[in-house]
Amino acid sequence: MNPAVLQKLLPLALACIMFYLGLTLVLADFRRVTLRPKALVVGLLGQLLLVPVAGFAVARLTGLDPMMAVGLMVLAACPGGVSSGLLTHLARGDTALSISLTALSSLASMLTMPLLLSGALQYFMGGSLATRASLGAMVGSIFLLTTLPVLLGMGVRWRFPAAVMRWVPVAARLSTGLFVLIVLATFWDQREVLVQQLPQLGPATLLLNLLIMGVAYALATRMRLVHTDRIAVVIECGMHNSALGIYVCVQWMVMPAMSAPSVVYALLMNVTTLMFVVLMRRWRGAAIAWNRSY
Repeated sequence: MNPAVLQKLLPLALACIMFYLGLTLVLADFRRVTLRPKALVVGLLGQLLLVPVAGFAVARLTGLDPMMAVGLMVLAACPGGVSSGLLTHLARGDTALSISLTALSSLASMLTMPLLLSGALQYFMGGSLATRASLGAMVGSIFLLTTLPVLLGMGVRWRFPAAVMRWVPVAARLSTGLFVLIVLATFWDQREVLVQQLPQLGPATLLLNLLIMGVAYALATRMRLVHTDRIAVVIECGMHNSALGIYVCVQWMVMPAMSAPSVVYALLMNVTTLMFVVLMRRWRGAAIAWNRSY
């Protein structure tokens, strides 16, 4: 795909993906989750604090190239991916908690992402966000392409609930298709950088993913969350809106090569999360069989 075409399609595709997330949300989802605030707090702490700290640690320990290190931090600053709700459902976790965490982390990223990116640029590359993009403009752009589409989707769901329920499966397939298109197009556009950086970037992104999921599960267990909430927290922390990471690197940083960690992570996170889903389903089946036998 022509790089100029990719840059034009990225904002539209990202907005469509976030609009789909809004279509899956109703206010009742948030009300249900507030009845169990501990699970919500643990999930948000994991997403907004644990993930960036893990990203920084992995970038330091693996000795990534400064540009790739900043790209990894961009990925770590991204909110949960829109497919995390579906995968949580497949793993028999709390889908309402997962969707609510995705929505809230998406709202929070409007402020947290520019701050984390600014710190990463200063630490790894000795620059500042001001040299690459206006902080205020980035906040406004993230609002327009993530927060606003979510709110519009919720508004459409509230106004036309019956029609939306009929079209949600179609919107889900479209959203998934757009996400895959973004990842594959960026992969092709940056194939030379990816091939060059993959020996370091592959292990680093895999380590980040496994570290996040492992620590998230340990934290959720330590806080005595119920099993379904633990599943939601682990998947939410492990899945990221890589499309947003790619958009920030390509559009705002004007450094397409920096999007390589988001591309590689997007490919890996679905594999590890699906393995986690299978593990949780088997664990659930074994637990039911055990209970029936006694």
